[in-house]
Amino acid sequence: MRGWRNAVQETAASKPLFLTIYATVILGTVVSSFYVFSAIYSPTASPTRSISSSWLLAPPLSQNGVSLSSNISQPSQHRSNKLRPIWEAPSRSSKMPGLKSFRLTKELVAQRAKDNVIIVTFGNFAFMDFILTWVKHLTDLGVSNLLVGAMDTKLLKALYWKGIPVFDMGSHISTDDVGWGSPIFHKMGRQKVLLINAILPFGFELLMCDTDMVWLKNPLPYLARYPDADILTSSDQVVPTVVDDRLADWKQVGAAYNIGIFHWRPTPPAKKLAKEWIDMLLADDRIWDQNGFNELVRRQTGPAFDDESGIFYSYDGNLKLGILPESIFCSGHTYFVQALHQQFRLQPYALHTTFQYAGTEGKRHRLREAMVFFDPPQYYDAPGGFLSFRPSIPKSLLLDGEHNLESHFSLINYQMRQIRSALAIASVLHRTLVMPPLWCRLDRLWFPHPGALLGSMTRQPFLCPLDHVFEYALVQVNVMLRDLPAEEFGPAINIREYSFLNNPFLPQRVRESWLDVQLCREGTEDCHASSNTSRPGLLRFPKRSSEETLKKVFSSFKDVKVIQFSSMQDAFLGFTDKTREEKFRKRVKQYIGIWCCVENHIPGHIYYDMYWDEKPGWKPVPPKTPEDDHPPF
Repeated sequence: MRGWRNAVQETAASKPLFLTIYATVILGTVVSSFYVFSAIYSPTASPTRSISSSWLLAPPLSQNGVSLSSNISQPSQHRSNKLRPIWEAPSRSSKMPGLKSFRLTKELVAQRAKDNVIIVTFGNFAFMDFILTWVKHLTDLGVSNLLVGAMDTKLLKALYWKGIPVFDMGSHISTDDVGWGSPIFHKMGRQKVLLINAILPFGFELLMCDTDMVWLKNPLPYLARYPDADILTSSDQVVPTVVDDRLADWKQVGAAYNIGIFHWRPTPPAKKLAKEWIDMLLADDRIWDQNGFNELVRRQTGPAFDDESGIFYSYDGNLKLGILPESIFCSGHTYFVQALHQQFRLQPYALHTTFQYAGTEGKRHRLREAMVFFDPPQYYDAPGGFLSFRPSIPKSLLLDGEHNLESHFSLINYQMRQIRSALAIASVLHRTLVMPPLWCRLDRLWFPHPGALLGSMTRQPFLCPLDHVFEYALVQVNVMLRDLPAEEFGPAINIREYSFLNNPFLPQRVRESWLDVQLCREGTEDCHASSNTSRPGLLRFPKRSSEETLKKVFSSFKDVKVIQFSSMQDAFLGFTDKTREEKFRKRVKQYIGIWCCVENHIPGHIYYDMYWDEKPGWKPVPPKTPEDDHPPF
């Protein structure tokens, strides 16, 4: 087979590129969970959508999601006057070159590289919006020495016509989302290692990235601070080892080295490791690529390369390794749960959506919560408009008493009742619900823990990602509508992230079309079930209104883009149509997930229950028997 695979050494190329049977999703999850658990608590540790190009006209974001200008940045080209700037699409009257012209070659990399560095990601068509987000963050930062590997021709063609530097990986991978732990997922992982083996012999430094991460700050000056390192890698470390921007203290890092972000230099030790790594994976299809990397690199740990840099010897005693600091090359835990960069007053370089619980949709939602995901314009102006509300939480539920199962579930259940009412009103009014910020008192992981990881800087309570609780709301709403037909589950209820109305991409026409709804007791001054506003933009509306009342009154405001309720306490009396109510209940019961995990109990997870308040004496306890171990549908 010709193309970029020819650059892989002959011994690797002579084997089948991919074996057909891989570990099951469940086995992969169990193994990785065990690895994370053992690493955190090890003695060495301190414990399918295409997007139209029109969205590219939106203003670029700064590192904190603040709009900087009205035009997309166009990095200058320093390497060849023949190169078309990124995002400058080819003329539609032109013909796309043949696939052979998209092969990965040394010449192609040389065209794109700057200061001998190339930044690479790869994926299939299912991740096109992630790839566009990844590219746009880099170009907004003035970085253009990048390439994207396309694992299917559908993605290759789409990226070419958007003006993004792309090469053909010849993988013929499915265009669908393959899912973490699936056989195709493992196949994609092996592609990464083959790609590293292909590029290193070209003589360029390689910053290899997964598509589910974004760059918030130009990383190249930081990486250049450590020219002696053969490899600089991110990690899954959740216990901070440094409080500034130095490399992590390698002696304290017990968690896995994460290969979603790592920088390779074309040195003999790095090439030797890459060769042994791919040989290992091709010889045994049961090995996960990241576990294989860790197994090899950790054959030897230490001594330090010098007294200052934080680089140390690893692998065969000759490879010089550095671990990127966990507070600024962030995982999904150090960014979203601990917010280490905020606590240490540091600017993060990268955000990788690990430590999350709703698959690919969970990753999208987290990046949207952080306002660093780039969506097409229609995402910000949904048909029917939006519904939001101001959550109201008693201070006692947030702060009083110990942080334990009872206090955590009391806090979540209080918020869940409000969200349940909001989902019902959104369903009645055919509006998209903007979810409120969600507060948790306990962290969620894959294994037993005391509520917050020992040694971490998790503040309790903390603003938790939606997937910690409403895990299946993200999956059901965005992916599995075909599995929740309206005939059985009622109309779909779309949602948006809690930060949605603060996003700089929200159109002005949406911001200016707003109705505040102030709940009141019927019969008091100006409190009537009518569409008469007490002043422009403000409607006083009776509490405990029925489905029919809501329909009647708010039909007058169908052209208003955003309706915001002052509260959801006693906002909704209930459905008039009992058949529709039953369908609604069936739908929303499936939106929530589990909390995990209780110590010293198997199983240790506890199911959230959307209708917990209808069960007298409900308590947050794990299933007592295998027969009890099922969601409360």
